[in-house]
Amino acid sequence: MKREALIEGIWERDATTWTGNDEAHWLGWLDEPLHVQEGLGNIARFAEDLQDEVDDVVLCGMGGSSLAPEVLRRSFEVDRFHVLDTTHPKAIRALQEKLDLERTLFVSSSKSGSTLETRSHTDYFWEKTRKNAQLFCAVTDPGSALEHLARERGFRAVFAGEPSIGGRYSALSPFGIVPAVLMGVDASRLLERAQEMREACRSGEGNPGFELGSAFGTGWQEGRDKICIAPASGDFGLWAEQLIAESTGKHGKGLVPAPGESPDGADRQAAQPELPDPYALGAEFFRWEFAIAVAGAYLEINPFDQPDVQAAKDKTNEVLSTGKEPELEPEGSIEELLAQAREGDYVCVQAFVDPSTDLDPLVARLRSESGLVVTHGYGPRYQHSTGQLHKGGPNTGLFLQVIDDPGDELPIPGKPFGFRRLLRAQAAGDLETLKERGRRVARIRLEDI
Repeated sequence: MKREALIEGIWERDATTWTGNDEAHWLGWLDEPLHVQEGLGNIARFAEDLQDEVDDVVLCGMGGSSLAPEVLRRSFEVDRFHVLDTTHPKAIRALQEKLDLERTLFVSSSKSGSTLETRSHTDYFWEKTRKNAQLFCAVTDPGSALEHLARERGFRAVFAGEPSIGGRYSALSPFGIVPAVLMGVDASRLLERAQEMREACRSGEGNPGFELGSAFGTGWQEGRDKICIAPASGDFGLWAEQLIAESTGKHGKGLVPAPGESPDGADRQAAQPELPDPYALGAEFFRWEFAIAVAGAYLEINPFDQPDVQAAKDKTNEVLSTGKEPELEPEGSIEELLAQAREGDYVCVQAFVDPSTDLDPLVARLRSESGLVVTHGYGPRYQHSTGQLHKGGPNTGLFLQVIDDPGDELPIPGKPFGFRRLLRAQAAGDLETLKERGRRVARIRLEDI
């Protein structure tokens, strides 16, 4: 497809730009910077009313609901804003110990409104705050189970998402902007930068989003499917990972996001985030969203669905339904896993450990011993981020699951299981799903590294 036709196809919401399926129903992100700007006053007033009542804010969310806020938090260095996207009991306990629960706002954020982790976090802190509805708000799509729960419990506010935007494209929607305002970020300025990029991405020549996406797509056609995202302030690659992996990793195809990895190699290409200041995130979020829509046309896939994400969730539920905590025994070894490596493969560390654990030494070792691109993520967060690529993308991954001792059980109100059993069921379910897809896997204990 020629440049002009591809750009025009995106803006005309023409599904045949990709596969001709339901793509046209998922393009609300193209206009969202304008729509959110119109409703910014309500969000700002909500934040202003909290100033004398709240010291800390905790966002309970996963994947598309948590990664943009996490990058914003790191970029603007906001210590009083916390993103909770782990089910590890030690991490939840550690966060709770930092907080004055009577002066903490909890933001329950989920597009579907049924995300298990988010609902579990919400119910846990609902009980810990003695059901103080004034300390809770929700960001969710209209009519979701979370919206009904928030209304029923009398949450302080409910902010509606746009149903025509998928989670990974929601950074410039209320899922990113409500947290930004609560951080004290000038969201109007952030959105203005996004709107400038939006206009730039309408042009035929010098279109920043097209240029980036075309490079990704052309590189993929040439066998350079590893996107080596250069280090950037705020760890921008955390957000870009989900956007790239979940959008393109399906039907045996996919771009493999690899933040911080060297672009030197026959299967790699470089990608440079342009972030001269934190407010440039507004422009970069839109540029990369547009780029991945463009790249999807090159790969001839629907960049807005995620056909393989549910598999691991279903497997987790199967494990939980047994009523027993799964036995997570080591399987294979690092040496045995790397011995199966082929040219063009990548190594992926899937760490179901306390997210304060430093994985850099392990990543460096794997990179040195394999000579391959090495990616890594903490479970269960990565399941909502790169998990689609792992199950639905090309069979080029070597998956190393790392587990630790999660500590004592931490009960989840209203559930027959706690966070410890949930975490271990997620680890068991994910590895089993990878095996069913014919992936090469190993499991090791953190203490054995």
